[in-house]
Formats: sequence, C-alpha cells, structure tokens
Amino acid sequence: MINIHPIKTSDTEWYNYMEQLMVNAFPIEEYRDLQVLRNYTDTISEFFMNIIFSDDQPVGFISYWDLGSFYYVEHFAIDPSQRNGGYGQKLLALLKEELKQPIVLEVELPDEEMAQRRINFYKRQGFTFWDLEYFQPPYRTGYEPLPMRLMVNGNMNPDKDFESIRKRIHESVYGVKA
Repeated sequence: MINIHPIKTSDTEWYNYMEQLMVNAFPIEEYRDLQVLRNYTDTISEFFMNIIFSDDQPVGFISYWDLGSFYYVEHFAIDPSQRNGGYGQKLLALLKEELKQPIVLEVELPDEEMAQRRINFYKRQGFTFWDLEYFQPPYRTGYEPLPMRLMVNGNMNPDKDFESIRKRIHESVYGVKA
C-alpha cells in the first residue's frame, strides 16, 4: 500500500534519503540550494516535503505547494531501485484523491525521448499537456530560466487559467514578481 509521509529536516533519516534522491534525480539547475530547501521545508507552511512509502519501504519523494485554488508539484522522484513497480501511478492516484484540487506540474519540452516518456506518463494519469510558452525561473543565481511546459490535472482551462497559474507559481514558488 502506498502512503505519503510528510517530513521536516528533523526527520534526519528520511530527509537525508530525500536529499540524496533529489541530487541524483535532478540536474543542479532544477532544484534549489539544499540549505535553502531545508529552510523552506521547516518554515513555509504552504510547502510540503513528503517521503513516499510502499508498506514500510521508502520508494521516493514528492514535494508540493498548496497555492489556494490548485496544488503545484515541485519535485517528484521514484528511487531508481524501485522504478517500474507502478509506484508513480499509485502515488498520483492517491495524491489526486487526497488533495481534491487541480494539480499543476512543470515538464521539460517534448524534444527528447525521455521527456516525451515523462509527458506520456502524466497523460496516462489524467494530466493535460498545455503547449504554451512557459519558463521555469532559475533556482540559483547565475542560471538562466528553463523552457518548460505545464501539465494540469483538474478543472482548469489553458485559455482562462494559464496566466494566473504562471503568475502564482512564479511569485510563490520562485519568488519572482510576475
């Protein structure tokens, strides 16, 4: 059985597990400095860092933001030793059931096979690909914005909602006044 367990930095074993998986799963330009992330985890009430468990075994992590009218999934990774076990699918089904609001996430442009596979995975989980120009603001000084796209699960319309979602994510998650 899949469950989501919220953690803080004081949960040393699980927090270390998450940081190691973060560093291994994402390029440095796609996550904030770990000390900044620790601060967010412990002090920002809208930000949730979670370990994903299957029974009592950690299989990954997910971080997300409660942005009022929707949730924004910032990072989601399954442990490489646990991939292809259906955990990602089960986790997203559980998340949709528990959060009860639209869920938004960023994906890379569909220019490479791995990015296309990720997009197709999210589509199979009920997410819609919004093919509108979107840039992820840099997490770190000296880095450039990254071209991305948004994917959404829930009752949202790209023509009506894209700009307000983009603005809310940029301001709340990245600290960029849009």
